[in-house]
This record gives sequence, C-alpha cells and structure tokens, in this order.
Amino acid sequence: MAKRYVIANWKMNLPPEGLEKYLDAVGARQNGPALVVAPPFPYLKEARRKAAPSMGIAAQNCADHQSGAFTGEVSVGMLRDCGAKFVIIGHSERRTLYHETDAVVARKLALAIPGGLTPVLCIGEDLKVRDAGHVARFLADQLKAAATPELEQAEDVLVAYEPIWAIGTGRNATPAMVAEAVGEIRHALTRFWPAKHSEAAILYGGSATPDNVAGIAAEGKIDGFLVGGASLDSGKFLAISRALGSA
Repeated sequence: MAKRYVIANWKMNLPPEGLEKYLDAVGARQNGPALVVAPPFPYLKEARRKAAPSMGIAAQNCADHQSGAFTGEVSVGMLRDCGAKFVIIGHSERRTLYHETDAVVARKLALAIPGGLTPVLCIGEDLKVRDAGHVARFLADQLKAAATPELEQAEDVLVAYEPIWAIGTGRNATPAMVAEAVGEIRHALTRFWPAKHSEAAILYGGSATPDNVAGIAAEGKIDGFLVGGASLDSGKFLAISRALGSA
C-alpha cells in the first residue's frame, strides 16, 4: 500500500496567520498522513527551519536545466540546498498559464530524480477532453511522455491527478469520477513506467476543501491530496488530513 500524503501548495501566497504560527499548528499534529508544505521559493529555507522535522518541504517548480543563462529560473540543486525534499512538476497552472509541454515536464522530472528531490508529477484533463470521452488516453499519454529513463533510479514518485475542469470553477469531480481516473492512471503506470512505480502514491488535486474531500478520500481510491487555496488555513489543511486519515 502506498504511503499517504497531504501537500499544501501555497502558490504565490503566504498563510494569513503567518508562517511560524501555521507551521506550529500543523507540526503539532500527532499522527496521520505525511504532511508536506510547498511555499514560494524565497521562503523555502525559513519553512525548513521552522517546520517540524517530520514535515516535508516542497518546491512548487524547478528549472528544466541544471544551470546557465536562464534568468528567473531555479535549479533542482538550488532547491535542495534550500531544504526542499519534494518538487511539484507539471502543475496545471504551469501547463496552462506558462505553456509547459510534456517535453518540458519530462526534462524537469529527469533532473529532479538524480538531483535528490522526490517529484510530485501533476497530470489531468480539461473539460474538452473529458466531454470528448478521451480521459483515459489523455492521462496515459501524459504518463507515457514522462517515462524518462531516470525513473529506474527513483526511490519514490508521487502522481497528482488534477482535473483542470474542477479547479477554481465551482465544479467538483465525484468520487466515482476520481476512482475511474485513478484506475486509468494505475493501468498506464503499469504499461509505461518501471514496475517499481506501479503502486506509486496517487493524490487528488481538484480544488480539495474540507467540504468535498470526505467522499473522495473514502471512495476515490486515492493516497492523498494536493491542496491549493484551502491549504493557506492550517485548520482547513488539518481537516483535510483528518478526512484522509479516517477514510
């Protein structure tokens, strides 16, 4: 059985309650799924210093080059030096707003693994793909494109299923929809990735909130959540963790 995770993706925000208070509240939790916090780049070191040792720190992105004349980019090595253990790769906002292709995502994955970071690979379809009935093929193609040789040496890779049509739209994926997508992801992992990753943890990332996670946690066949806006409130983030822990 895959390890369970709840990851807080703060995006370009900080918790209104303050970094230290937030991390103290989350760090006081005694048991349950592994908790990971992904702050903006400038706060990685501070988060690592103030977070409980058991809490993971993630970067929200990484460059697809090791070094060089790439103004504004941050390499895997730099992120690791700042205390990151995980890195989110191919987030739907990176793909849609910054036009990251499957090839760019694959290059980042290939650098993250030997660079010592655990990738959180995001995949997911938009409404056009879902309405056309091509979800299974779309997810399989994204995973096939990410099947870099470096996966053989990866100790762990997390996959986050992000149905783009359910993010910030007020529409939610039903537990049955999530379970079906997870099944397709498992099938594609078996087909295209090394056997060691066939049971990789699969997280759900479609606007998870305390109000909608219980059913998905219980019936969606997931191993965790990648949480956006709701993760900025430590109480909401812990409520999502509890829902997963009791599922």
